Amino acid sequence: MKRPKITIVGAGNVGATLAHLTLLKKLGDVVLIDIAEGIPQGKALDMQESAPVESLSANILGTNDYQNTKDSDMIVITAGIARKPGMSRDDLLETNIKVVRQVVQQSAPLSPNAFLILVTNPSDVMAQVALQESGFAPEKVIGLGGVLDSARFRTFIAQELGVSYRDVTAFVLGGHGDDMVPLARYSYAGGIPIETLLTKEKIDSLVERTRFGGGEIVNLLKTGSAYYAPGSSIVSMMEAILLDEKRIMPVSAFVNGKYGVDGLFLGVPVVLGAKGVEQVLEIQLTEEEHKGLMKSAEGVKRLLKQM
Repeated sequence: MKRPKITIVGAGNVGATLAHLTLLKKLGDVVLIDIAEGIPQGKALDMQESAPVESLSANILGTNDYQNTKDSDMIVITAGIARKPGMSRDDLLETNIKVVRQVVQQSAPLSPNAFLILVTNPSDVMAQVALQESGFAPEKVIGLGGVLDSARFRTFIAQELGVSYRDVTAFVLGGHGDDMVPLARYSYAGGIPIETLLTKEKIDSLVERTRFGGGEIVNLLKTGSAYYAPGSSIVSMMEAILLDEKRIMPVSAFVNGKYGVDGLFLGVPVVLGAKGVEQVLEIQLTEEEHKGLMKSAEGVKRLLKQM
């Protein structure tokens, strides 16, 4: 049986971490591409040399040539500039739009049946750009956001309660930015609503920390942004599609008619499977939650207008 071919664009910290996780999870063969000569080749060779130790069969190729990405089953775009302390994801807009446009223009025609996963920030806007440039069906273009933001929310909840991370579930909706909407009402620890386990003040502080979770890491690193949690989050999305898992996950998906949103990429719960976004799930929101989601949507629209 032929292994899936997975192209990862950008051999920086996120791309390299993702490539390594993809190999370890045995999801398929990897093409790691970057404009910097030698970087993808060197990292790919290093990873390939771990294959005998890890008992891996898949191959990884480092390249600067998009022809090597031809007939990919999945293209994950991590290329672009990362945040620095004091910057928001929105500050990356102008430079990263140019990067994503060029990447999609070079990769999509070579792999017309691929899925596109956008990691480059601001990812909701970049997904919109990728949809326009690729001409792909909307369900095959997906932005990272909700899975990563929810993982951060789950981490903070588990640490506060002193329980296993595995037993905590949480949802974060909206754009992958400071206006995201962590939903405490849909968050549980071992099936128990966290609203019965934590005070409102404590939940509010965890919500606030989640909203600025990426910035917290940027401020600590000073010379880069997060890559371990993003890498793991992307891999979980890839698994759901490649293994047709029908997972319910919050991702940045094309929303057209639900939640009062039309023609916009926004973080919402979806069913993720072999067809990509197989269903957008419209959950019941309170007036305050819906207001927060609309504020987040307006933030994405504002960035699109700046394009």
